[in-house]
Amino acid sequence: MKISEDLLKKFNEQITLEFESSLAYRQLAIEADEQDLTGFGSWLRHQADEEIVHANKFIDHVVDRGNHAEIGAINAPVVRAGLSPLEIFEESLANEVKVSNAIRDLYRETEAAGDLDSRPLLNWFVDEQIEEEATVSEIIGRIKLIGNDGAGLLRLDAELGSRSVGTTEA
Repeated sequence: MKISEDLLKKFNEQITLEFESSLAYRQLAIEADEQDLTGFGSWLRHQADEEIVHANKFIDHVVDRGNHAEIGAINAPVVRAGLSPLEIFEESLANEVKVSNAIRDLYRETEAAGDLDSRPLLNWFVDEQIEEEATVSEIIGRIKLIGNDGAGLLRLDAELGSRSVGTTEA
């Protein structure tokens, strides 16, 4: 069943937001790398790649339903230079909350329109966003516990850098 024009517009907006989120994570990775926190940078780049995977899931859903997916104008990320590690991850959390809210709004609109075919995809995304926000919140909590302990920060950096690398086609 094709997606209505109104919902298609919303799906395309979500696709665009996922790509914008990827760029925000890329910029935050630059901030971490510039502080020689390469593990944080690696973790953030992985998140950037994951956002592309998310955009691809939305694109596939739109195309599989006989509609035309379209990427809108991408806004450049606004990230202040010189963020502390804590600020980097607070920005990450704000980014995830923004995406979560957009997905919830899309879910509500598909429900109101009676678009049952979108429910499995959006259920997956709701679960995914809960996990993403929890993960970043945990990192923030750990950075706060570490405080000014450089050795602790480097241990967390090494831990986050050990994350296995995926692909944008997953």
